[in-house]
Amino acid sequence: MNLLEKLKNNVILGDGAMGTELYQRGVFLNSCFDELNLTRSDIVADVHSQYVKAGVDFIETNSFGASEKKLGRFGLGDRVIEINTKAVQIARSAAGDNIMVAGAVGPIETQFILSDVAKAAKLKKQFQVQIKALADAGVDFIQLETFLGADQLQIAIEAAAICSLPVIAQLTTNEFQETAYGQRLTNAISQIQGYDQVVAVGINCSVGPAMMLNAVDTIRKATDKPIAVHPNAGMPREVDGRQMYMCTPEYMAEYAKRFFEKGVKIIGGCCGTSAAHIKEIVKTIRGLDKAAIAAHQSVITITDQAKPQGTEPIPLAQRSSFGQKLVSGEKITTIEITPPRGADLSTILEKARVCASHGIDAINIPDGPRASSRVSPLVTAIEILRHTDIEPLLHVCCRDRNIIGIQSDLLGAQAIGLRNMLFITGDPPKLGHYPDATAVFDMDAIGLTHAASALNRGIDIGGNEFTPPLSMVIGVGANPVAAELDREIQRYISKVKAGAEYAITQPIFDPQMLYDFLDATKDYAIPVIAGIWPFASFKNAEFMANEVPGVVVPDAMLKRMSAGKTKEQGRELGIQIARELIDEISDRVAGFAVSAPFGNVNIALAALNKIKLNQI
Repeated sequence: MNLLEKLKNNVILGDGAMGTELYQRGVFLNSCFDELNLTRSDIVADVHSQYVKAGVDFIETNSFGASEKKLGRFGLGDRVIEINTKAVQIARSAAGDNIMVAGAVGPIETQFILSDVAKAAKLKKQFQVQIKALADAGVDFIQLETFLGADQLQIAIEAAAICSLPVIAQLTTNEFQETAYGQRLTNAISQIQGYDQVVAVGINCSVGPAMMLNAVDTIRKATDKPIAVHPNAGMPREVDGRQMYMCTPEYMAEYAKRFFEKGVKIIGGCCGTSAAHIKEIVKTIRGLDKAAIAAHQSVITITDQAKPQGTEPIPLAQRSSFGQKLVSGEKITTIEITPPRGADLSTILEKARVCASHGIDAINIPDGPRASSRVSPLVTAIEILRHTDIEPLLHVCCRDRNIIGIQSDLLGAQAIGLRNMLFITGDPPKLGHYPDATAVFDMDAIGLTHAASALNRGIDIGGNEFTPPLSMVIGVGANPVAAELDREIQRYISKVKAGAEYAITQPIFDPQMLYDFLDATKDYAIPVIAGIWPFASFKNAEFMANEVPGVVVPDAMLKRMSAGKTKEQGRELGIQIARELIDEISDRVAGFAVSAPFGNVNIALAALNKIKLNQI
C-alpha cells in the first residue's frame, strides 16, 4: 500500500495509543517502553495486532522515544539501531501485506530553538540515526509526532532527508492553539509545511477531540497539504493511582466523523485511545469515505462510443399529484411514519388512512433511519399505494444496496406505480443496532440523484437507453443546521445540479438558520419542504438535541419544553412550538414534512392544525 496514492483518494485511518496500552498491560510508567521491543516483544505485538483487527490502514512502530539521548537515560544509548530495527520487525509481522507501517519518531529535547546551532547539529545527527534505522528496516513512511515546537520539528524533517520516505509532521498544541513555546499554531504549521518530503501536517496528543476540532480550521489557513489529527481520548484523570482517559469509543467516533467532514485526511488516536476506540472510528469513517469517493465518480458508465441522448423527461406536473403541487406552488403537507420492526403492516396502513382523511398529501417512508432494520420501505410504500388513498413518498438510502440493486428497485417502483422519491446517503451502520453490518455506499445521494435523472430520460447506469423512461419525482435531503454548513451547501448545490426537483430538510427548530441556508442557495432554488418535529416531551426534546446527528435544538426551546411537568403538558408544548414554527417559516418554504413522534400521527396532525389538541 502506497501512502501517497492512498492520500489522493481516501481518508487514511491510523492506530491509537502505544504507551497507554502498554501501561494497561502492566508496564510501569518509569520503564523504557522502547526497550520492550527486545524484552517483551509479545505485548508490543499484541497491541499492534489489536489495531490491525480494528481495521486500520497503518500502525506505528513502538519507537517514539528510541533516540540516542532518550534511550541513554536507561543505559541503552548504544542500541538505537537494534531497538528501532526490532520495532519495525514486530510491527511488520503484525501488519501483514496490506497494512502500512509508520516509523514513529518523537522529540528529543523538551526545549530547543533554531539559533542554538551546536544543539541543532547534534539533534539532527540523532534524528538521522533513528530515521535511517527505521527506513532501512522497511517502514512505509516516517511519522514525526508530539513535537512541542516547530523549531525541533523542522530539524527532524531535515534529518528525514537521509531517506526518501514520505513524512507526516505533527505538533502538539494546547487549548489556545499554541505550542508549548507559545508559538501560534498557524505560524508553526507555516514553518514546517513547505518541505516537499512532508506529505501531511497536523496535530496529536495533549488535548481531546473537541479542542482539536477547533484547531483544524486554523491549520487549514496555514497549509493546503492533507491534515492529520490524532487526539487523546480526552484529558487524563487519576483513578486509584492509574491514569485513565474518559472519552468513550462512541464519543471519539463522533468526532472522527466531524474531522472527516472538515476534510481531515489522516485520522487516528493518541494517548488513551484503545483498539475499541479505533474500531468505532473505522466503522464510522469507512462508509462515509466510500460514499464521498463515489460522489466524485460518474455513476453512468458509457460502454459504447456513441453518447446516449435519451428522451425528454415527462413534465413534473404529470408524474404524480405530489409533483403537480410542487409545480403549482400549493402548500404541501406530508407526515413521516417509520415502517414497523415486525412484518405486520396493518397499523401503518390505518395511520395512512387517517392522514388521508385529513387531507395530507403524502406519507413519508424512511429507509432504515439511524441504521435500523425494519420492513422494507419499498414494500411498505407499495402496500400504502394499494390499500389507501394517499400517495407514498419513498426514501431510498445508498447504504444498503449497490447501484445495480438500487436501479432494480427504482425500475420496480415505476412498474408498481410509485413515483415520489427522496434520495439520501444514509447513516453508517454503527449508529444503529447492527454495528457490524457492512455499508455498501457505491454512491451517495448526489450520485443517486444523477442516476435517477438519467433514468427519467431513459438511460440506465450502464449508459444503455430504454423506453419508456421513468417518471420519478426526484427529492433530496438538506440540512440547514449542519455542523459544516459550507460543505452542506456545496453538496446541496451538487444535488440540484444533478437533477433534484425538491428537497426536504432535517427538522427545523431555528428559523434563522433555515433562512440563512435558503439565502445561501437562492441561485439554485428548488421547492424546499421544511422538516418539522413536534416534541412529545422534554425527554424527547433532549434526545433530539443530544443524540440525533444533524439536528440543532436551541437552548431556549429546551428550557421552554422543561416547563411541561406532565406527559400531556409536554406534548401540548411540543405541538404549540411546532405550530409556531410552521406559521413563522410558511412564507419561505413549499410545505411541511412533519414527523410522527413514536408513530403517533395525531401529534403530527395537531401540529398541522388538522385536529384539535383534545383529539390526540
